[in-house]
Amino acid sequence: MHILIADDHGVVRRGLKDILADALPGTEFSEAGNGDEVLSHLGKNKVALLVLDISMPGRSGMDVLRDVKQAYPRLPVIILSVHPEEQYALRCLRAGAAAYINKDSAPEVLAIATKKILSGGRYISPSLAEKLIANLDEPVDKPVHELLSDREHEVMKMIAAGLPLTEIGDALHVSVKTVSTYRSRIMEKMQMKSNAELTRYAVARGLIE
Repeated sequence: MHILIADDHGVVRRGLKDILADALPGTEFSEAGNGDEVLSHLGKNKVALLVLDISMPGRSGMDVLRDVKQAYPRLPVIILSVHPEEQYALRCLRAGAAAYINKDSAPEVLAIATKKILSGGRYISPSLAEKLIANLDEPVDKPVHELLSDREHEVMKMIAAGLPLTEIGDALHVSVKTVSTYRSRIMEKMQMKSNAELTRYAVARGLIE
């Protein structure tokens, strides 16, 4: 069995490898430091599981997840993130991830999730399960940011954090014109008129610090 670990920090990759090697003796591992390396490796090797950091240089983990699931729909993917579950977990699971694990979680959580996923299941943490159950009791009207696509959600957070459109374009590898188009869609969907209004909303909802 072969597991690919994708994270831009070598120390983190080593730690993840040690955790999984203890839990799954005899497993082979390989590593990737960015999204392009992930896709290149998958094209050359048979991988049983991808452990993917959501925050890597260049293309985001969400973009890589979408590309991986399109090219290899049966490959299970565990998303690792420093972001709270309420910000990204549901989006990642909807995009095809088999699990969303916060990097602050205990090592045992990754081991448990990996074993369950390799057995054909998916893993949802107890705290996320509680949030999902709580959502069943919420009104049908969703928060307006839930109307955004994954990319619009990403751009919205960057705008709310005060990043200029040029920096957003560089980070996402798209033109300023494209970012401006995203901004227009975001403002229309969320019925907001200014970046300041967007920032107040994002802070109030805990979408940015």
